[in-house]
Amino acid sequence: MSRVEEISKLLHEVGDTHHTVYRITDGADEDWASWYSSWLVDLSELPSLLGGAVVRSHLTALLVELDRAHASEIPDEPWQDYYARRILDELGSD
Repeated sequence: MSRVEEISKLLHEVGDTHHTVYRITDGADEDWASWYSSWLVDLSELPSLLGGAVVRSHLTALLVELDRAHASEIPDEPWQDYYARRILDELGSD
């Protein structure tokens, strides 16, 4: 499995986990990007997939940027794949 595929899988997992945690609001959370980045940095393999430590605030900002770009571009791929490639490009050290 490629690193992009592994990151995409983590993004799918964090999305499912977030939705479970926020089930009372059906997943609605205005500060979702902060929650995602905390989980990804502290509770997943993302830092090792990117080749080192990840600054949480950089990941949060990137997630917000990717959300806007994905919404405006409407690519023909799952959001997780779209985000994964860009996260690797922006934050990967290898």
